[in-house]
Amino acid sequence: MKPDPARAVPLAVSEAAGSTDAARTWTLSGSLDATTAVLLDRALRRRPPQKNGVLALDCAGLTVLDSAGTATLVDVWRTGAARGFRVELRDVPPTCRAWLDLYRVPLDLPAVAPLPGTFEALGDTTWKAIQALGAFLVLAADVTVSSAAALLRPRRMRWSALAQQASLMGSQAFGIVGLITFLVGLTLAFQSAYQLRQFGAAIYVATLTAISMVREMGPLITAILVAGRSGSSITSEVATMQVGEEIDAMQVMGIPFVDFIAVPKLLAMVLTVPLLTLMADLLGIFGGWIVGMVYLDLAAQPYLQRSLDALVFKDLTTGLFKSLVFAWGIALIGLYHGVRVRGGAQEVGRATTASVIAAIFFIIVADSVFSVLFYVVLG
Repeated sequence: MKPDPARAVPLAVSEAAGSTDAARTWTLSGSLDATTAVLLDRALRRRPPQKNGVLALDCAGLTVLDSAGTATLVDVWRTGAARGFRVELRDVPPTCRAWLDLYRVPLDLPAVAPLPGTFEALGDTTWKAIQALGAFLVLAADVTVSSAAALLRPRRMRWSALAQQASLMGSQAFGIVGLITFLVGLTLAFQSAYQLRQFGAAIYVATLTAISMVREMGPLITAILVAGRSGSSITSEVATMQVGEEIDAMQVMGIPFVDFIAVPKLLAMVLTVPLLTLMADLLGIFGGWIVGMVYLDLAAQPYLQRSLDALVFKDLTTGLFKSLVFAWGIALIGLYHGVRVRGGAQEVGRATTASVIAAIFFIIVADSVFSVLFYVVLG
């Protein structure tokens, strides 16, 4: 095979007259390919422009440019971005422009802004967090007030949508919530029995399991499971509507998004999570009851009686109050991340992930605050 005459011309890098440290112009001629790209890299190392300067590459004499040469040009731009000078490509031949278009390399490569300092980054993050908190509070106020208005005026409520959402969030979540909380109660009883039976206090497993499930583990585990299951569903559904411009279309038609979409989801969440929590409490205690009978050889009736004697009304009310607050936060966080999506399907996935993380974070923080508050106030 005969060699390509164009590729036989080696790369030549020469500096144009009148170049300075602040504005250098290099003339490239010959072949910029895998075998000659190193010459451009060596020239850049020997005579780099100063910071805030310009490096103009006159490509009128280039006869060959391949993928390796294109990668070298991009690498020169990255070097300039790191060192603070600008790179420009001039008079690129049509034969070479095809490679640049293929890799979407602009002829005027912009300089990358320097990374912000520590205090600048901290201030920017703080300001964005304040803006996000403000937007969330506005949405939370709108949805909460509209939900209260819908309850006061039942004719405004979309009862079919509320029933559908309650079924999706409640009855269809019964299986996974029940199984997990049963296993949590089982594990909790096993771990406590391992220590208490050494002191002949195995009967106190019933007390510990009942109080822990009703006041803490039942509401907490239920909320985390609902956040991962129903909270993510709310975000993905609303985000898909936002990407598909369905929410904008609703506004054009005069249909309020808050009343039509947000209110049924919030009310369904607030209605179903406390019911799931009650079911989780019972199944958790049931798991401990099985451990008491099988592992500790306790009679069924004394175990259940001990569990009932250990619980007081405030234990149930504090657990249900937690579940109400958790449900409110999960629904609003899901709606917030959904309506703020901009972009395509990839952003929907990111918003869903961020929603679940934010909801679980909210649940843990709120549970910690309530635990301290109830301990101080109620004892």
